[in-house]
Amino acid sequence: MLTNLQARDVATVLHPYSNLAALPQAGTLILERGEGVHVYDVDGKPYIEGMAGLWCNALGHGREELVEAAAEQMRKLPFAHLFSGKSHDPAIALAEKLKELAPTPAAKVFFCSSGSEANDTQMKLVWYVNNALGRPGKKKIISRHKAYHGVTIASASLTGLPNNHRDFDLPLSSVRHAACPHHYRFAHEGETEAEFSARLARELDAQIEAEGPETVAAFIAEPVMGAGGVIAPPEGYFAAIQPVLERHDVMLIADEVICGFGRLGEWFGSSVVGAKPDTVSIAKALTSAYVPLGGVIIPDWIDDALTAQSAKIGVFGHGFTYSGHPVAAAVALKTIEIMEREDILGRVRSVMPQFQRRLAAFADHPLVGEARAIGLMGATELVADKRSKRAFDPTRGVAAKAAFFAEQEGLIVRAIGDSVAVCPPLVITESENDALFERLGRALDKTEEWVSREGLRAAA
Repeated sequence: MLTNLQARDVATVLHPYSNLAALPQAGTLILERGEGVHVYDVDGKPYIEGMAGLWCNALGHGREELVEAAAEQMRKLPFAHLFSGKSHDPAIALAEKLKELAPTPAAKVFFCSSGSEANDTQMKLVWYVNNALGRPGKKKIISRHKAYHGVTIASASLTGLPNNHRDFDLPLSSVRHAACPHHYRFAHEGETEAEFSARLARELDAQIEAEGPETVAAFIAEPVMGAGGVIAPPEGYFAAIQPVLERHDVMLIADEVICGFGRLGEWFGSSVVGAKPDTVSIAKALTSAYVPLGGVIIPDWIDDALTAQSAKIGVFGHGFTYSGHPVAAAVALKTIEIMEREDILGRVRSVMPQFQRRLAAFADHPLVGEARAIGLMGATELVADKRSKRAFDPTRGVAAKAAFFAEQEGLIVRAIGDSVAVCPPLVITESENDALFERLGRALDKTEEWVSREGLRAAA
């Protein structure tokens, strides 16, 4: 029986990434407040927020400095836009700071409100710049299977997950997808990570050659694939593919929406995995998710092309009402200030070994085929047979059941296909990490009991 609030919710709210048919029976988890790494539902039950919301609430809940930064800016200048040569101090100061922190030489920052908008903008800039450079045929963008880059028409096309395409008439014809760099799932038997990376580089080279290098403009990649299941690049991956991109004059777009601002222990994930991007997409932890903000960081040569083309046309015809919103920019500046003052990156590096050790221990669990982690993000991949890596029937939703049991235990995690993802706030302590993994362990045990009871290991 749904509560009154749950009934009102399912009657009025269209929920993203949900089985809409199941919600009227299952109901929704309605949260009321947050404090630190915990959130509380309307009945007062606490949960460890094991996903930092959606990979984004880096500093946890209840940061009064962020609240005050927003309130102060609202009192001073609650809104101003950047259209038609107008600006304001928070956007200017934030762009300066982002240029300073960027993992690649940066000239300008374009602001938007989300990672989806940032990657949508990336595609538009690729097309616009190549027109400006007299290369109207060089427009294709290669993404990867299992990548996640957003849900607008353009960014959902870049996303390499089938359910983001099915019945949305996607992807766009200018988008291609290369192999997923998941060694556990896609390496040949006996193939080392380095050998796997070298093979993927050869395959990418062959793909670009088959498409025609004169038609391929960019390759987009997350330093670590998030919504595809927390898939870290295998050894030597970016070192192997970067020369391929350079040889064919294909730019590298780094989608740092999840990995940026400390998730891997550095300001940007590209620095950790050895990627050297041309442009960078940002969002999520930039404001610790207190208000929406995203952006694209571009180099001199793209800025020069945009400037020349806008002079020719008379305007750079792209932007959003909330590009560089002053309240969002003020909160972002305060977020970065807190991260620097409290050495959040150092804190992440200090707690990463314990986080990764606790997650890796689940490799011995009878349900877990692979336990993988990098920085403060990880996943357990659940399998029907550990030796053969055989997956469960996807219609049975085994990982979703594990996430449900975790919720019963007071832990919020995310089911991604057969994987259970964990991505806590960057401020989590070692004792809170222990509590997180103890609850996850109990949830996996309950899932194992359910799997056995339902006979789900039987081969199809």
